[in-house]
Amino acid sequence: MATTKKPVKTKSTTAKKPAAKKPAVKKPAVKKPAAKKPAVKTAAKKPAAKPAVKKAAKPAVKTAAKKPAAKPAAAKKTEIKSAVKPETKSALKKPEAAKPAARKSSAKNTDNAKFMNLFEAYSQEKLPFAHGYIISSFFDEKSAYSIYEIVSYAGVKEIFPSAAGLQFISGGKKLHVLVEPDTYPKKFIEPVSRAEGEKIPKRFNELDTIIAKNQTKIYISKAADETPGSFTILTPQGMNFSVVFYELPDMYSTIAEFFKASLNRQRRVPEIDAKKAAMQIVKTVEKEMNFKGDFE
Repeated sequence: MATTKKPVKTKSTTAKKPAAKKPAVKKPAVKKPAAKKPAVKTAAKKPAAKPAVKKAAKPAVKTAAKKPAAKPAAAKKTEIKSAVKPETKSALKKPEAAKPAARKSSAKNTDNAKFMNLFEAYSQEKLPFAHGYIISSFFDEKSAYSIYEIVSYAGVKEIFPSAAGLQFISGGKKLHVLVEPDTYPKKFIEPVSRAEGEKIPKRFNELDTIIAKNQTKIYISKAADETPGSFTILTPQGMNFSVVFYELPDMYSTIAEFFKASLNRQRRVPEIDAKKAAMQIVKTVEKEMNFKGDFE
């Protein structure tokens, strides 16, 4: 019977030992949540990289903003200074020098051109304002019948375009030249009494007459007519012209050559007679229409 009781004691001792091991299992279970906590903390610390992003972004923005802003600002200032100053200087110089330059430039341009189309000279601001000569023609397209008008002017106050042509606010003088071919049917009528477009304000006794070999008559006014206050140069039509001559030492010889060529080539006057008539025209112009006396 005593032998049977001993195994019972062993069972009780073995049963108590596993019961002591159970708390050992619980300890690792406690450690597991402890491992999770640092994992959560490290995950929470990772977003702490945001300030690193902010720091990188801020200097990047500042450096990017400063560098481009500084460069274009400096470029704009230099551009404005360099662009404004020359333009303002040139703009200021042009108006001041434009009017006198237009008067003086006409004389300078005569190195290449001794005379110029009147309306082109006006559009290019090359009209002489001090004084000048203008020659205009009025040709008959059906015959060699022709009228030339020579105008001298000085002290121009204003020139402006009108419906008829160019109006000069200036005193001046006008001299007429009439070319009458032998076939003209009304040659016996005084020039002052002829039809419109064929007359000049002169009678036969107020004209110098040159008769060419082909019987063409060139009438030249002995005296010029006054044009007080203002006068108008009509816009040329067809083959007609209006030419302004620049004041040069050889101006009168230039006018003589011009008349010689026009009478000979355009109005069928023989060259010898054209030259003779041109010399007489210039002699009268120089005597009656010079820039002395009333023009000074």
